Amino acid sequence: MKILVVDDDRHIVELVSIHLQEAGYKVMKAYDGEEALTLVENEIPDLAIVDVMMPKMDGYTLTKELRAYDDIPVLMLTAKGELEDKERGFTAGSDDYVVKPFEPQELLFRVRAILRRYDKATDDQIIAGPLKIDRQRYEVHIQNKTFLLPLKEFDLLSLLASRPGHVYARDFLIERVWGYDYEGDEQTLNVHIKRLRDKLAPFEDEVKIVTMRGVGYKFEVVGE
Repeated sequence: MKILVVDDDRHIVELVSIHLQEAGYKVMKAYDGEEALTLVENEIPDLAIVDVMMPKMDGYTLTKELRAYDDIPVLMLTAKGELEDKERGFTAGSDDYVVKPFEPQELLFRVRAILRRYDKATDDQIIAGPLKIDRQRYEVHIQNKTFLLPLKEFDLLSLLASRPGHVYARDFLIERVWGYDYEGDEQTLNVHIKRLRDKLAPFEDEVKIVTMRGVGYKFEVVGE
């Protein structure tokens, strides 16, 4: 999992980054909203931790941009604790709100809670346009067809289809499907993507797996 940390206070960025990295997360760092958006154009994080009071672009505006760009989950981090500030944060699209000073363990708890809510790949049923995935029966349904896929192909398709339009980085897909200790190369992912594309080829006017050069892949429902 990759987390973007945005705060004009470099000490806060380093403190948060250290605890996230110790918990096993990869960290992207930015010190204002404009820099954050530049990073996101090249690499999509799984969650953003955003300070409210920043130069160039405040946290509320950045949150709206992140939500509009790729529906990125946002945890707001701020020194303000007034009710109206919280209301404004949630209205902007934030998922949670932590007031400085904070306990690192509380921050990690809230990060995990948000990521669990967005992890639809483990739901019993995943629906993406005409595609339906039954994770209890390990079946894939589209139109009047039913597929039984090899386990890794099934897990890969479930992950991609769990968030249509979301760009998944190659290293993230490998970690989630094959595990953190996987010692193979990216060719394995390429082969599995090709096999899935071959099986979805008859339905490419409805769903398809799109390559995002230099980044990874996304599942797309045509027309949405």
